Amino acid sequence: MSDTHPISDAVAGTPSGAGTGTGAGTGPGAAPHPAEAGLRARAAALDAADGLGKLRDRFALPDGVVYLDGNSLGALPTGVPDAVGDVVRRQWGELLIRSWDESGWWTAPERIGDRVAPLIGAGPGQVTVGDSTSVNLFKALVGAARLAAPGRTRMLVDAATFPTDGYIAASAARMTGLEVVAVDPADAASEMTSDTAVVLLNHVDYRTGRLHDLPALTAAAHAAGALVVWDLCHSAGALPVGLDAHAVDLAVGCTYKYLNGGPGSPAYIYVAERHQESFDSPLPGWNGHADPFAMTPAYEPAPGATRARVGTPDILSMLALEAALDVWEGVDVDDVRAKSLALTDFFLECVAAYVPEGRVESVTPAGHGARGSQVSLRAENAREVMTELVARGVVGDFRAPDVLRFGFTPLYVGFADAERAARTLGHIFG
Repeated sequence: MSDTHPISDAVAGTPSGAGTGTGAGTGPGAAPHPAEAGLRARAAALDAADGLGKLRDRFALPDGVVYLDGNSLGALPTGVPDAVGDVVRRQWGELLIRSWDESGWWTAPERIGDRVAPLIGAGPGQVTVGDSTSVNLFKALVGAARLAAPGRTRMLVDAATFPTDGYIAASAARMTGLEVVAVDPADAASEMTSDTAVVLLNHVDYRTGRLHDLPALTAAAHAAGALVVWDLCHSAGALPVGLDAHAVDLAVGCTYKYLNGGPGSPAYIYVAERHQESFDSPLPGWNGHADPFAMTPAYEPAPGATRARVGTPDILSMLALEAALDVWEGVDVDDVRAKSLALTDFFLECVAAYVPEGRVESVTPAGHGARGSQVSLRAENAREVMTELVARGVVGDFRAPDVLRFGFTPLYVGFADAERAARTLGHIFG
């Protein structure tokens, strides 16, 4: 970008980590910005009127830190430590193997899947929790290719997808004899033709925060006779998805971002009820067998989405996720979406007020219909800028080569957090 200076100049005279309290980022002796009093007053008023504000108490957050990286790793729900302690000490330590039945370990993937389901607009019996997003994506893509009409030759893949999606898609295409065609989601509908078997798209772009049109793109894929697989990693828990309402075929997603399941928490796979009887998983593990303990040499898939299971579930992280989902009790995803948009609107307004013109550029769409729950700002020396923000108590993240990402998790992020983050960014830029 033009007229930007090296970060060493931008932060000259301001010690790293200065001002990590409520007024963080002001620096020693700095005069208040002319807009500061008004914006802080507005933030306080918005927080006072926020019906979701009380949910912050359901999370353990460090004092003095503005956490805007829930799009990478969600905060710790307060009920998780005791729940995990019980799993370790009593369920495992005392009951031992009896817990597979007595503590409900065996049915956890479907039980927890049914708790995730309402957050992504799915009815019961269509979501199974387990494995990683990458493994579930492989199952979904190969399964979709096997469901596709014969003679189709192409797999369309979001050109800006998270890298692992591209790697998995290439492998799934080799296995099923399809050709991978990279497409911009904005142009994907025009690429969906009679030779398209499967379409893989991200609901929200991980780098820019752009929200793609799931209803229209799903309808376009079906009009072309193709199946669509959606990656919901950056949308589930932040905005309504509507898998059933929009007749999505298959979907996958992680649970450690806006669902706050913890580092490496198990992912999930959605298999629409109409496809379940024909869904042919490329990983037919014993946990997906109709009668796992029969130990038969031939594989017979279990009914429903259970056939998407593979091996023994990771019980410790699985049950941590189950406890984490308690924070959603009584929460309407539509309310979460409304607050998300208000937060990101306010943050962008504060950035415009505090940051000198030309120093950052938003690459996140301004229109609500095309915005997820993050704001991505392009800046010179972005890595160094984010390092300095973290040192001052504002935690976001960096994506190469020049993007600052700020994820807004409405369950625990407030308007004062948004104002402080923008003000701190403004001070870093002088």
